Amino acid sequence: MKITVWGCRGTLPTPGAHTLKYGGNTTCLEIRNKCGFPTIVDAGSGLRNLGKKILQENGSNELCLMLTHSHWDHLMGFPFFMPAYFSRFKINVCGIQSARNYMCQSLARQLEAPYFPVDFEQLKAQFNFGCSGPGCGSCRHMKIETVPLSHPNGGYGFKFTEAGKSFVLLTDNELGYQHPGGLLPYEYVDFCRGVDVLFHDAQYTDSEYEKTRTWGHSTYAQALKLALDAKVKRFGIFHHDPDRTDDDLDRIVGELRQQAAEAGSNLDIFAVFEGMTIELE
Repeated sequence: MKITVWGCRGTLPTPGAHTLKYGGNTTCLEIRNKCGFPTIVDAGSGLRNLGKKILQENGSNELCLMLTHSHWDHLMGFPFFMPAYFSRFKINVCGIQSARNYMCQSLARQLEAPYFPVDFEQLKAQFNFGCSGPGCGSCRHMKIETVPLSHPNGGYGFKFTEAGKSFVLLTDNELGYQHPGGLLPYEYVDFCRGVDVLFHDAQYTDSEYEKTRTWGHSTYAQALKLALDAKVKRFGIFHHDPDRTDDDLDRIVGELRQQAAEAGSNLDIFAVFEGMTIELE
């Protein structure tokens, strides 16, 4: 399994000198199974650059697209995903049964007038909204499990497992407040227990959270506690706040590493950055 990060920012893109290290594009991950088949998670602004890369590749023109939820920062890149404009591509939009129509509508609405000049019906790629469960037959070498997110309007986190290695993505997940449909912190611990890599929403500091509680995002301390309780092997803070600079994230990672060490843990802690690649073999 190969995980490539094309966007890890939350809320809105933040280009500029202050985000050069960790990146300014919103959420988009590319996950390749051992056969090289691509599964894309979320269609944030990072999807545009991933689409350009896919256009240049030789080989299969089929891929899977999975959405954690339909808030704008996780969809805004879809109108600029160039493979959607070419008939040679087949795009399987995968998710749980109850979310299929919702995902279809969410993607189509990104191209509605007067907000975009090209209608969804003008896209030439073959879209398949009929996948059974998360992932599809093409992803058969990679097991995919879901868990409800604690987030306004709901959503889903994902666990990818292949050849005994596992990766969990829990973006937009508020551990300090249980939203309708969301789980309690200990249930997320169970879902993440012992995984090789965890990316978890960590948008706020404790002081910021005094004002942003119920907005759908966790603090650094909450996310760290989850990672420690679940005894994950590697922990990446994710969904960086748009006001968080590279220097801010460097400082926060240092503080989290110190806190983990004081708790007697040697957990590998890092801030996820755009362009990051992790291979689990």
